[in-house]
Amino acid sequence: MKLNRKELDRIISEALREDIGSGDVTTDLIVPSKTVSEAFMIAKEDGILAGLPIAKAVFKKLDKKIFWKNLVKEGEHISAGTEIVRLKGSYRSLLTGERTALNFLQRISGIATTTSKYVEKLEGLKTVILDTRKTAPGLRMLDKYGVKIGGGTNHRIGLYDMVLIKDNHIKAAGGIFEAVIQIKNNLTGKMKIEVEVTNLAEVEIAMNAGADILMLDNMSIKQMNEAVKLIDGKVKVEASGGVNLNTVRAIAETGVDFISVGALTHSVKALDISMNFKN
Repeated sequence: MKLNRKELDRIISEALREDIGSGDVTTDLIVPSKTVSEAFMIAKEDGILAGLPIAKAVFKKLDKKIFWKNLVKEGEHISAGTEIVRLKGSYRSLLTGERTALNFLQRISGIATTTSKYVEKLEGLKTVILDTRKTAPGLRMLDKYGVKIGGGTNHRIGLYDMVLIKDNHIKAAGGIFEAVIQIKNNLTGKMKIEVEVTNLAEVEIAMNAGADILMLDNMSIKQMNEAVKLIDGKVKVEASGGVNLNTVRAIAETGVDFISVGALTHSVKALDISMNFKN
C-alpha cells in the first residue's frame, strides 16, 4: 500500500479538525505566538517504527517552517530509549500537533510491529501473511501501509478491487457453483475470484466452478492438510480464521499460499512513543 498524498492530506486535515476544533485553547493562552522550541520523540518499547512520513506531515500541515530530522529509518527495528526524531519550530505548533502525530505514529508502528512478529514465525516457508478489511474506518490506507512496512502483504484494498465470495453471497446466489458462475457471466474486466469454503466438498465445487483462489475458512489443521492435497496446486489457497502467533506456523506448514490475519489491524496495540520538549 503506497501513501496517496491527496488521501493522506484528507486524513490529516480531518484528524486535526477533530482535535483542534476552534483552537487549542490551553496552548494559545499560555505560549506566546512567536516562541520557538525544540522537541524529540523517543521510543519507550522495542518494535518496528512506521509512520514517520505521516507524523511529519501533521506538523508541516500546521507550520511548513517546522524543522524535522529523522534519526532512524522508516521500517527500522528500534529499542526502548531510542531517540527517533528531532523537531524545532513554533512552540504552539509543536504542542498542538503532538497528540495527532503520535496517535498516527504509535498506531502504524504497532501494526508494523505485530505484522513483523507473524512474518518472523514463517521464516523459511513460502506462505505469505495477508491483512484484511478489518481496519479503522477512514484509516485503511494507513493501516495497510503499516502492514507493508512490517513485512506483510496487502489483501484487497476494498470491495472494488477483487471478487471475494463469502458465506452470505453464497446464500444469496443459491450455492457456491451458482455464485461463481454468476460472477463469471457478469464480471467486466479481469479480476481474481476468491471463494470461501469450509469443507472438502465445497473445495471441489469451487474448483469445478473455476475459482482462482480458495479461502479455507476456520478449518482444522487436518482439514487444511487434506484440502491442500486435494487442490494440488491447481489454484492458490488462503487460510483464514483462528490465526494467532501460536498457530500461524502450523497453519503455514499445511502448504497454504496465504494466511490472512485480522488481528494485524482490528485490535492494534500501539507502540509506546513519547514526545518531550527541551525547554
